[in-house]
Amino acid sequence: MNDDSQLIDQTLQGDSTAFAGLVGKYQLRLFNSLFHVTGSREDAEDVGQEALAQAYLKLASFQKKSTFYTWLYRIAFNLWVSHRRKRRVENVLAQSREDRGNEAVDPGEGPAERMLREERAAAVYAALDTLDDDYRAILVLREIDGCRYERISEILELPLGTVRSRLHRARCQLAHQLQLAHQLQEVQAENLTEASQRPTETEASAVRERARETTH
Repeated sequence: MNDDSQLIDQTLQGDSTAFAGLVGKYQLRLFNSLFHVTGSREDAEDVGQEALAQAYLKLASFQKKSTFYTWLYRIAFNLWVSHRRKRRVENVLAQSREDRGNEAVDPGEGPAERMLREERAAAVYAALDTLDDDYRAILVLREIDGCRYERISEILELPLGTVRSRLHRARCQLAHQLQLAHQLQEVQAENLTEASQRPTETEASAVRERARETTH
């Protein structure tokens, strides 16, 4: 039994100091590898620490078909890919929010047309905000920024097939949210109409007063 296997077994038996031995053995090596991958000391430290924490939590699933370091590095690399993709999504969404108030204005557009356009845009953005980040980002890139599928695949680091299927699901979810919003507006409009047709308390009091005067 090699040293790593012994430390792993001791950790699984409840000896927390044994895992500290694995950390001491591989932490610097992992950091150096991640630094070359990420190009950032801060990212390398963050991803490395999270990878070690996940390795500790998932240690029972390690089947020893590879070396411990290979398994640990795979966890770290997958975390980095996930972090980088999430950061790209966040950047896309942040840029979209920044651009919301900067749409070009048609000089020939009248006040009523502008109000209608702004209401429609607000409804779309409100529906977008209900979607998961992944779906929202892919819709923004395709429908607002006009990116080609290949460019979206590159930006979000997703296979082309995943881009197409995720975009389809995102469009379906957006359409569903817009339909729900439209139905809610119709219900609210009906309620307002009914409320406007009902006599106010003042009007009702006046009617009751006239009725009393008529009976006397």
